[in-house]
Amino acid sequence: MNLAHTTVLLWVWGSLQAFEIVEKEDIFQRTPCPAFLIFDNAAYLADMSFELPCRCKPEEVSAVVWYYQKHLGSSHTKVLTDFDGRVLTEETQARVGSDMLVRFSIRMFSLLVFRAQPEDSGLYFCGTRKGDYFYAYDVDIQSGEGMVATFKDLGQEPFADEHRGSLHIFTAFWEWTPCDRCGVRGEQWRIGLCYLRSPDLSPRYQKTLPDVVSCGSQAVPWKLRATAREHTPELLVQSCVVPCEKKTTQQGVMAIFSYVSKVGSRPWVPQVPIQFHQQRLGHGLIISCPGARPEHAVAWDKDRQYLYRTQYLKGVNRSMRVFIDHGNHLHIRFTQLSDRGIYYCWRQGVQVAGFRLGVTSQGRYRPSFSDPETRSAVELTLIGYLFITAVFVAIHLCRCCCYLFRCCPNFSP
Repeated sequence: MNLAHTTVLLWVWGSLQAFEIVEKEDIFQRTPCPAFLIFDNAAYLADMSFELPCRCKPEEVSAVVWYYQKHLGSSHTKVLTDFDGRVLTEETQARVGSDMLVRFSIRMFSLLVFRAQPEDSGLYFCGTRKGDYFYAYDVDIQSGEGMVATFKDLGQEPFADEHRGSLHIFTAFWEWTPCDRCGVRGEQWRIGLCYLRSPDLSPRYQKTLPDVVSCGSQAVPWKLRATAREHTPELLVQSCVVPCEKKTTQQGVMAIFSYVSKVGSRPWVPQVPIQFHQQRLGHGLIISCPGARPEHAVAWDKDRQYLYRTQYLKGVNRSMRVFIDHGNHLHIRFTQLSDRGIYYCWRQGVQVAGFRLGVTSQGRYRPSFSDPETRSAVELTLIGYLFITAVFVAIHLCRCCCYLFRCCPNFSP
């Protein structure tokens, strides 16, 4: 009798749980969309990847289509789908400078845009194939070209807020990143984007705070947007020290080497995967940290030398040959023999990869337009050719004018 009672209770409990799940799904499907389309403001830094969830849709809609407009009411609208099941784009395949149509993906009704650029700013609509919209975003991608770095260890302070009448321009900072190194002195930073407060904003755009949107939002009138354009994003950097997590277990090859070390001298074993790269002397090189994003805490070391952003961040010194850009890439301009070594990459406080760089002055080198030096040489050659052509045409035009108006002196004997 007890077994029967237990069986009935389990069946009833399972039925109630299933009923609860069905109710939750029905509530999600019946989430009402706004009767009047309102744009949700979102701001990101260039080269970041972001996700736009379609927060509501009619119950009968099983697949969504995303649309993009540069400005509200624009006659040119991009359809971010091929209607036949788009092949998912991976973030590692997205390249800077490529069109947005090859840098997006739709997953579970959400739009993912990889390595966004300022040109991707605009309005994004979630709708149907027929062109019915039921949710929209106002996306502002702010450029990192003029980003200003502030180092707290040097006593520097962020820019002060700007007040111009009823217009208030300020920097809204994100959360601090984790410490980029462990066991030694590291750094952490927070990104600050430009925001403004004004009573003259369009009421059709949804705001997190009253009368506050990002500086490049479509809700900002053109005259105010031009005023706020001078307020660039900021990067706040400070030092930090955190302990490393202890690894208590050793497996595979490391356990074997630990056993061998008891008998004789322990061989050198890299703690992270090492990739070898051969670079020709005098050419530039850009190294990326595997799996890192611009918002991640990334650090670089050369052998036992720590490359701190206080000294190696882009923009600290205009004559820098080795620097770290705002996308966490390590740049080496005009490679020298002294650049040989192993460059270690830290991601979110953990050392993840190493790059052994070899520099050679021999060997054949195939020029490519992807090489900055090749592009610079071609540009200088074309500019010189155009200049010589312009001078040649100008001389002949002057001779023709002199001949027509008979004003040229006769140099014949």
